[in-house]
Amino acid sequence: MSAPPRSPSSSCARPPRWDSRRRVETDTAEAETNEVSTHMASPSVDKVNLAQKLTLFSEHWSPKVVGELNGQHVRLAKLMGPFTWHHHEHEDELFLVIHGRLRMELRERTVEVEPGEFIIIPRGVEHRPVAEEEVHVLLFEPATTLNTGNVREERTADTMEKL
Repeated sequence: MSAPPRSPSSSCARPPRWDSRRRVETDTAEAETNEVSTHMASPSVDKVNLAQKLTLFSEHWSPKVVGELNGQHVRLAKLMGPFTWHHHEHEDELFLVIHGRLRMELRERTVEVEPGEFIIIPRGVEHRPVAEEEVHVLLFEPATTLNTGNVREERTADTMEKL
């Protein structure tokens, strides 16, 4: 089924926030009523260049926050060697490989993740990322996710640097 056609003159929908006509209409209305403007600042909308962000750090196993949305972090990390076996009790994790090859070890099998591929590790699943050569990954996970999950060690990042 398709939706019924909408009249272009329908006034039930508000113009999109980026619609330049909206600003003109708002300015005109304010000028007519001679009211003081109480506009809130628009949220920042910027693109993120992952390659550029990856040049800003060299540490391995030290995720950096490059974006936030809906209580989730978008993190970048450089990996080298084996990480710690761990799991996350309440969070799923997404690993998107940007550069290199990631070997995700699970207790029952191993999954090779190539550039342009991602793997989602469901909550409660014990895993160990391994990078034979340097790997660059984008991680998507709740902001509260501890990088070492249920394990505390020297690579545990209690706070994450924002780039």
